[in-house]
Formats: sequence, C-alpha cells, structure tokens
Amino acid sequence: MRFREDQLQRYSRHLILPEVGEQGQSKLLAARVFIVGAGGLGSPVGYYLSAAGVGTIAIVDNDEVDLSNLQRQIAHSTGTVGKPKVESAKNTFESLNPDVHIVPIKERLTKHNILDLVKDYDIVVDCSDNYATRFLVNDACVMAKKPLVTGAIFKFEGQLTVVIPGEGPCYRCLFEEPPPPGILPSPQGVGLLGVIPGVIGTLQAAEVLKLIIMKGHVLKGELLIYDALKPSFRKVKIPKNPECPVCSDHPTITELIDYS
Repeated sequence: MRFREDQLQRYSRHLILPEVGEQGQSKLLAARVFIVGAGGLGSPVGYYLSAAGVGTIAIVDNDEVDLSNLQRQIAHSTGTVGKPKVESAKNTFESLNPDVHIVPIKERLTKHNILDLVKDYDIVVDCSDNYATRFLVNDACVMAKKPLVTGAIFKFEGQLTVVIPGEGPCYRCLFEEPPPPGILPSPQGVGLLGVIPGVIGTLQAAEVLKLIIMKGHVLKGELLIYDALKPSFRKVKIPKNPECPVCSDHPTITELIDYS
C-alpha cells in the first residue's frame, strides 16, 4: 500500500524495523481484532493496538464506567463515569489514532452471539475478568479456528497464553472446566494492584502484533506468569491434552456451554 505522509511519520519507528517495515505495517492496518472486555486488560490492549495502527478493533463489554474502575482501566476517565465502557474506549482509541476504526459492542457475550460476533475477525483477545467468559471464548475460538490471546490478573500477579487452534493446546488443556461458583474469590473482593493489567495487557498486545506480522515466537503451548512482588517472570509448558473435551481429535463438547 502507499502510505500518506502523516502515516510515514506516525509509524516511522515500525517502518525502520526490518521485522515490520512497510509490509508489516500494511498487515497491521488491514488487520481485524476482537477484544473481549473494555476494562483493566482491554484498556492497554486497545491502546497499544490502536497506536500500532491495527485497522479494525471490535470491543465487546456490557458495563458502564464506574469511579472504582479508574485506578487501573486507563481507557476511561472521570468525565466518562456512567457512560458505556465501549463508547468511552472508542473515543479514547480513535482520538489516539484516526486510522483505527473501533467497533463498540455493548452486549453481554453469550453462547448465542459469540460465534456470530467473532466470525469476521482475525484474532480474538480475551480480556475478561471471570472464568465463565474465558471458557466460553476459548471454546468458541477453537470451534471457529480463531487465534486467541488470553490473559488473567489477580492481586499482584498475571498470566497469559496464546491458543492457535489445530496447532497446540487450548485453555481447557490447562484448566479442564471452570471452578464451581463461589470457590474462588472475585477480583472485586480481594483487590488488584493497578499496574498489573498494564503489564499483562501490554504483553497480550505484543502477542497480537506478532501474530499479525508473523514474526517471532508466540506463547503457543506456554503460560507466562508475572509476579510483581518478587518481581519475576516464569514460563510453564502447557501439554496438549489428547483427551481435551474441546480441542482433541474426538471432542466431547461440540456445542458452546454458557457457565454464567
């Protein structure tokens, strides 16, 4: 593609990277990414994908901005309290980069709408804050053969992995099913250091960019764990479960399950 003068300036640090260059930047501008959640993780993911020039970004979230969100959800501001998170995020990200088209979807993600919502997107990024949604998104991505970058945060820690359907393990190879309701404390009940979603969300965005430009090693079959108190990063191998109910050769789950 032919870049405008303002694009040559905006993306200059990408264009001089041999691993990106004009070809990679063209891929970014043509890419379509679907983000689940416009909160703590969705904020840095959306910010950095928008800054990088990812052309179309859909964001699904059914919540409104609350004052308690602003300690960590940097897509929003005091002035957007009470407004839908997806609209607040759209304004923030499109103000950052007018090349980017943000598609706000103010809906609750369910087994009835997820496959239709993600079908036109290249990559899905799970930035949700609950197990029910994580399992729903994983299963839908495996069934729809969509690459998935999934992250989670808790107190002073975070983790992320990448699922490439047909090429490695999925989220259910790591955790076969969601924990029963009430077994684990909610993030709202235990607290969260505000910078943790910034660390994990930025790493999620990096994985997405590598998938788009097809460069480097992605976290397929590996779980990257961050502990802010130590501080440390460590990687854990995720073996593919030959009996996985979703991604094995003979899956037992063939229809989406809504655990919420």
